[in-house]
Amino acid sequence: MSTNLEVKVWRGREQGGFTSYKVPRRDSQTVLDVVTYIQRQLDPTLSYRFACRVGMCGSCAMTVNGVARWTCRTSVAKVAVDGKLEIAPLANLPVIKDLTTDMVEFFDKWAQAKGQFKGRHSRHDDFARVEPTSRERIAANAGIECIGCGICYASCDIVTWRPNFLGPAALNRAWTLANDVRDTRWVERLRAVAGDAGCHSCHTQGSCSERCPKRIEPTAGIAGLKRLVAKSAIRGEL
Repeated sequence: MSTNLEVKVWRGREQGGFTSYKVPRRDSQTVLDVVTYIQRQLDPTLSYRFACRVGMCGSCAMTVNGVARWTCRTSVAKVAVDGKLEIAPLANLPVIKDLTTDMVEFFDKWAQAKGQFKGRHSRHDDFARVEPTSRERIAANAGIECIGCGICYASCDIVTWRPNFLGPAALNRAWTLANDVRDTRWVERLRAVAGDAGCHSCHTQGSCSERCPKRIEPTAGIAGLKRLVAKSAIRGEL
């Protein structure tokens, strides 16, 4: 095994290019370790985003050898090809600088999909009680661990082809809330995800489910939304 990694890192904005660096290879080295070494030892002008380093916050997501990944939990040994790495910003998002993308449109789409919880009780009321073994709670549980990393969004060809598509993360959030029996925005939310930019635009390719680092399956949630929208339309609720 070579003692150095050959690393190409995207520099600049959309019209930027790759710059090559040599980085010492270490045991148990992550891709985030590589980027951090470059910024701290070779080029302090390199911009990137990270926080927790333990797979909780999702802020360190980047494109590694053409695949969107969270870099803090991605081992170099698993992704380096012949000792080479190519690291770029996430696709489908505007590039602020280098490896840092603008996440505004990603989270704006959560809002467009009515991703905010709205209950009927106030803090003065008793706690709502949800049966943990109910069908709705089980369905919601399957999607609630999303960390907002944007990997599914960057991996979605539909977002690439149709930039107004709400995307897997926003629709997954809508699905979890559609199964929350405490929420009161049922019809409003289904209307939001039933349009041309919503769940029916999904081609069910499954890239989002394949790439999700938390093993969520947005494809399944989107399919669930399609069923709910169809039933509500038949009942004349939409």
